[in-house]
Amino acid sequence: MPARNFFAFIVLAALAMVATTGARAEALKAAVFDAVFVNSSPQETTPEETARIAALTAHLKEALEKSGQYHVIDLASVKSQVDSVKDIHDCNGCEADIAKAAGAQVAVVAWVQKVSNLILNINIRIVDTATGAPIKGGSVDIRGNDEVSWSRGLKYLLEEHVFNGRR
Repeated sequence: MPARNFFAFIVLAALAMVATTGARAEALKAAVFDAVFVNSSPQETTPEETARIAALTAHLKEALEKSGQYHVIDLASVKSQVDSVKDIHDCNGCEADIAKAAGAQVAVVAWVQKVSNLILNINIRIVDTATGAPIKGGSVDIRGNDEVSWSRGLKYLLEEHVFNGRR
């Protein structure tokens, strides 16, 4: 199964679980920033990893929107602010201010850290733009640097840390 189709399959499976638990009556406006790839390994970042991080961002946005719990908003009005930040996941809370300026109620940041080709972790943090406090989030270690591992990691985070209400 091609990587893009596999990612879509995993995200849709997570959404099916959400449908059985029920969505919130009113979706929160969410500023979803592009996921960041943090390469802590001695290996260079590959084109495949660059493609995977873009696919992860797209599937995260799609899953949040389809869940009914979040409405993903356009960040075009704050593009210059977003572009001025090196790593949105590690900017000392600036994501909340930027998201608030865009009209969002929550800011969503995600990042993948590569320790080696065998050890990576995927992280998601959702922050209330009014207070800057994290309201949901999670991290999962994955083994293997391929589409299957990344997809399963995203699916786990969505099911266990985003859609079920756990912090």
